[in-house]
Amino acid sequence: MRILAAMSGGVDSAVAAARAVEAGHEVVGVHLALSRAGGTLRTGSRGCCTIEDAMDARRAADRLGIPFYVWDFSERFRDDVIEDFVSEYRAGRTPNPCMRCNEKIKFAALLERAIELGFDAVCTGHYATLVDGPEGLELHRASDAAKDQSYVLGVLNAEQLAHTYFPLGSTPSKALVRAEAEARGLSVAQKPDSHDICFIPDGDTRGWLAEKVGAEQGDIVDRTGAVIGTHEGAHAFTVGQRRGLQLGVPAPDGKPRFVLEVRPVSNTVVVGPKEALATAEIAGERYSWAGRPQAEGDFACHVQIRAHADPVPAVATLADGRLTVVPETPFDGVAPGQTAVLYDGTRVIGQFTIATTVSAVPVSA
Repeated sequence: MRILAAMSGGVDSAVAAARAVEAGHEVVGVHLALSRAGGTLRTGSRGCCTIEDAMDARRAADRLGIPFYVWDFSERFRDDVIEDFVSEYRAGRTPNPCMRCNEKIKFAALLERAIELGFDAVCTGHYATLVDGPEGLELHRASDAAKDQSYVLGVLNAEQLAHTYFPLGSTPSKALVRAEAEARGLSVAQKPDSHDICFIPDGDTRGWLAEKVGAEQGDIVDRTGAVIGTHEGAHAFTVGQRRGLQLGVPAPDGKPRFVLEVRPVSNTVVVGPKEALATAEIAGERYSWAGRPQAEGDFACHVQIRAHADPVPAVATLADGRLTVVPETPFDGVAPGQTAVLYDGTRVIGQFTIATTVSAVPVSA
């Protein structure tokens, strides 16, 4: 096949490209420039897509003997990922920018251009596997549960999966990938993994959002609506947060309070006891299927609501364009805007963006 290898400058994408070359494919490397004002150097393992990362990707491509290009996707990234992130926080939701990047950039914009240029597939260093199932191609978890990235790939549809290539999915551990990179003479063999939000490399999400959204004082209330404190901007709070509340009124039982809800229209933050974070039902309308579409009605599944959360047995219901999930045991601290990925064993069924939640603990009279 003609393979376009997306090379981030990290060890995973470099080894994925190397395996594609070794498999006999015609491989071309490409690094995506996602910021026109990117930092020159990384800070430890924070951030990615810097000039240093582009140089690391080029050195890897040179070592593999493949052509290499840098493509400017900064405008698309700004519009589809950064602006989406800001608008979601303005609306009181908690978005996942990695999901949006996979959905809108790596497996939409990049894949579209790759196909236009005659490539058969885009190769990435994601840890996930593709399986030829009885009803078509299926997306499954990786062999290494600790590195599995099927959750952030849950936004991919059948057409996109048909043009993807994940060479690392069957690798038992990340240590083996690093050892392979060392043996191949790739300089990124011991490079730290990136984490946090790539366009906020210093990790100060609250400060970054304050500049973008603006800070306006509002009330912190309990579940009955009683005002028990003030805040300097609702955007700085997420469901499940405990620290930084600075409440003036202690809880009757003396226990800590947690953020239960963010209401952007009234600029209000609702807090309450930890047990009130238990969520008995989630629902949303923005859904997609990773392979064959799901028929309307009820179906059993496991649901994962964060990248590293444990999957929870549940019953999902698709009806009238809305997907509702009732877990066997309540979820803990779910926020609108998060992505719920549905599994059948190791197979990804699909995903949806959580729009509404129902607490498992009613408000006390």
